Amino acid sequence: MQALTQRSKPVSREPMSLMERIYLPAIFKGMVITFGHMFRKKPTINYPEQTRPFSPVFRGLQVLNRDEEGRERCTACGLCAVACPAEAITMEAAERKEGEENLYREEKYAARYEINMLRCIFCGLCEEACPKDAIYLSETVTPASFARKELIYGKTELLIPNPVTEPEAFAKAREARKDR
Repeated sequence: MQALTQRSKPVSREPMSLMERIYLPAIFKGMVITFGHMFRKKPTINYPEQTRPFSPVFRGLQVLNRDEEGRERCTACGLCAVACPAEAITMEAAERKEGEENLYREEKYAARYEINMLRCIFCGLCEEACPKDAIYLSETVTPASFARKELIYGKTELLIPNPVTEPEAFAKAREARKDR
């Protein structure tokens, strides 16, 4: 059978010499490597006290965005759900009623919006598909949980803080978004 690549190397089948059979040079070489690693800087960090900076391309939890007046940006167009390869996003659309102009930006809004984090693969296609910049991936790591129901996030968990009622939290969330 012909090799697929030309990277194969012939193996030497010669009998081992006395030094190779004793294994002392190999053991000494391994000890030199071990002692060399003992005096290097530790690659680990003490997590609660120290945190590593995130990569610029890190994708964390999804967040539903609001505009500066506190209205939800999502118009329930369904493009994020269609773009999701894992089918992790489900939504139900509803029409805005009179008096709800301060809650929803458009006449159509997402009455129910859920993301199943057990299915989500953090690909970012939902963020790219959204024409209203209503969803984005933050730099928040998904928390661990023992219950499956805790990892299905609804609108209450996904919405960014309201700028009218919580201006400090909204400004902090917007700054985290601008860094990307």
